[in-house]
Amino acid sequence: MEIPEDYIGYTCSVIKKHFEGPFCQSCGLPMKCEGDFGTEEDGSPSADYCRSCYWKGEFVMPTLTFEEMKVRCAERMAESGFVTYEDALDMMSRLLPTLKRWRVNEI
Repeated sequence: MEIPEDYIGYTCSVIKKHFEGPFCQSCGLPMKCEGDFGTEEDGSPSADYCRSCYWKGEFVMPTLTFEEMKVRCAERMAESGFVTYEDALDMMSRLLPTLKRWRVNEI
């Protein structure tokens, strides 16, 4: 896939259209093959989370905060060379709150 020049300016919903899902509802990673999915307690694949975030029915890092996840994801994105760390932080600041693990219920 070719990355558009104005990739960083896209909203999260537009960015998602450039990749096939489903997406991990903790880190946003696209889950493309069976080995990408985490597992439930009974060993079945998790429909929501990747293997890096969720294993045997539990989060791998259960005390991880939103801010810590944002930094971890931004660092991995920046290592890819497609975006700067600052741009990746901005993208994750917009993407993570849309995911199941980090969504805050409105009262």
